[in-house]
Amino acid sequence: MALKTFNPTSAGRRHLVQVDRSQLWKGKPVKGLTEGIHNKGGRGNTGRVTTRGQGGAHKKSYRLVDFRRTKHDVPAVVERLEYDPNRTAFIALIKYQDGELSYILAPQRLAVGDTVIAGKSVDVKPGNAMPLGAIPVGTIVHNIETKPGKGGSLARAAGTYAMVAGRDQGFVLLKLKSGETRMVDSTCLASVGAVSNPDHMNEVIGKAGRTRWMGWRPISRGIARNPVDHPNGGRTNGGKHWATPWGKPTKGSKTRSNKRTNKFIVRSRHDRKKSQ
Repeated sequence: MALKTFNPTSAGRRHLVQVDRSQLWKGKPVKGLTEGIHNKGGRGNTGRVTTRGQGGAHKKSYRLVDFRRTKHDVPAVVERLEYDPNRTAFIALIKYQDGELSYILAPQRLAVGDTVIAGKSVDVKPGNAMPLGAIPVGTIVHNIETKPGKGGSLARAAGTYAMVAGRDQGFVLLKLKSGETRMVDSTCLASVGAVSNPDHMNEVIGKAGRTRWMGWRPISRGIARNPVDHPNGGRTNGGKHWATPWGKPTKGSKTRSNKRTNKFIVRSRHDRKKSQ
């Protein structure tokens, strides 16, 4: 997909850069593979705002994407590629030989009419899914499970991927896009290829109104507020570290607290910053 620019007929279109989606399906999604999604506006189950800056998004339906790929050894043909408003990547509608329809994440170089299949011993081609232990070293993969049968949770955003870097005692070493090297069980499934829409990172939104359509509300910086409204307020840092409105440290403070999975991280993504 190429990038698309516009004539400067208005201030909002002057710097607008979008991904050209003219080759995608222009109709509605398959109704049986969608469900309603409620815009919570950043509010939790008590009705209070738990995540600031959310709300007012355009109405949309959620596409049920198959991240598990549990239908093994049944070939499926790619019917069409579609835009999904709930994610940055494109999705592909596939039709199995028994007539069942399903949505999967569309990898790069997957075209309409291609055949994809999931199984323990299938060809290494974009869109096919297989256990990590059966994928050759050096292969680019996406939609990677962290637990067998859980469903893909790593490398699902547009343009992302991981590389199979090696094997070690029932585990596979994965080098993620962030620079982290991680061990994953060799029985976990992964799909071959990189996720579609790599030009997503080059998009320019162009105007504030478009962010409102996406559900992002404006938030003023803490340093631009009054001292009574924010710990960093008053137009001066004053030697105080950056903090949230409730005084919790931010901008550099470590947020990872999942000690249970620390043993699977061979090399942290932060080590790359230290070596530079």
